[in-house]
Amino acid sequence: MGNLALTTEPIPLHTDQGGVVRVGGTRVTLDSVIYAFREGSTAEQILEQYPSLRLADVYAVISYYLRHGEEVDAYVEEQRRQAEEVRRQDEARFDRSGIRERLLARRK
Repeated sequence: MGNLALTTEPIPLHTDQGGVVRVGGTRVTLDSVIYAFREGSTAEQILEQYPSLRLADVYAVISYYLRHGEEVDAYVEEQRRQAEEVRRQDEARFDRSGIRERLLARRK
């Protein structure tokens, strides 16, 4: 093989303090990249959506997803469920009925 150095690259994913998996050293979530990929976006198109990412990291995350799809899908679904629960709790706490009228009344 000559001088080709075959090394294992670390997966460019990290979990933040809130338990959210993010890509590379950015704030872009794994969910965001996976949703875009599922919708048919290429790595280059994902990079256009999230320019703070590195192309190599996007490809690495897609590769990881292709090898560990069930685990990633379970994580993404759990994140979706948690976001839905937070939304439901917020709606229960804050009465949104008549909000437009109240905001318009404040303008007067």
